[in-house]
Amino acid sequence: MNHSFRKTLMASAIALSSFGVGSTAFASDTVGQNMTEARQETQIWTTYALSPNLRANDLKVSVHGGKATLSGTVEEGVNKDLAKQIALGVKGVTEVDNQIVVQPEYVAAVSTERSYGQVVDDATITSTVKSKLLWSKYTDGLSTDVDTNRGNVKLIGTADSEAAKSLAGQLAGNTRGVASVDNQLVVKTPKPGLVDKTKAVTQEAGNDIADGWISTKVKSMLLYSSNVEGSDITVDTQNGVVTLSGKVDSGAERALAIELASNVRGVKSVQSKALKF
Repeated sequence: MNHSFRKTLMASAIALSSFGVGSTAFASDTVGQNMTEARQETQIWTTYALSPNLRANDLKVSVHGGKATLSGTVEEGVNKDLAKQIALGVKGVTEVDNQIVVQPEYVAAVSTERSYGQVVDDATITSTVKSKLLWSKYTDGLSTDVDTNRGNVKLIGTADSEAAKSLAGQLAGNTRGVASVDNQLVVKTPKPGLVDKTKAVTQEAGNDIADGWISTKVKSMLLYSSNVEGSDITVDTQNGVVTLSGKVDSGAERALAIELASNVRGVKSVQSKALKF
């Protein structure tokens, strides 16, 4: 974005305000337009930063009078067109001067710091993994801190069994966008009396969980999975019994969908006869 131009324009508008009412009105209109165009530039750039296809490119955006000017370099023509369509999708932008250069085999400079898009991706992965661990009926004994850097997830904390530790790693690894999992959970077996008490509390809570909550969490589990096409699966829950229906690509995907549903807190059983491949 052309920040120096924006600063000059705003300073000029403020200076003009000292010449009278008419000048003040002009300055107000100019500053308002300037702010609108700055917001449009920010919206376009942010969308580029979040797009997996555009974030690695050094793209620049300038908006004036409803016209967006784009510059930079991309590897493929489809990405140049994508950049144009994103700009046209911003409210108030009616025209695009697409000066982006298509250069086959273009490789953007690699930065040692995470880009804005990578930071957002990592935060999303961290939140998703934490949610999956919270929803699982088998991870009650976990005390876990989740850290993600460029898709690499690190689990730190404690688990009450090797099985719980292993499941935590599997849930994290099966999350969309995760490149690797460093499972540093330490197994600390609780006292027998505490185990019985925890199981009793979990069972009692499971009986009170609403079917709607279960369906929502099962659907989210499937959508977050990197190995299941959750959007093609319908989830219905009655008295804790989950019914999965729809289409999957393979028997392995079907088995994973059933396993993910079974792991959700409050699920008593999973019916999957209507889940075809």
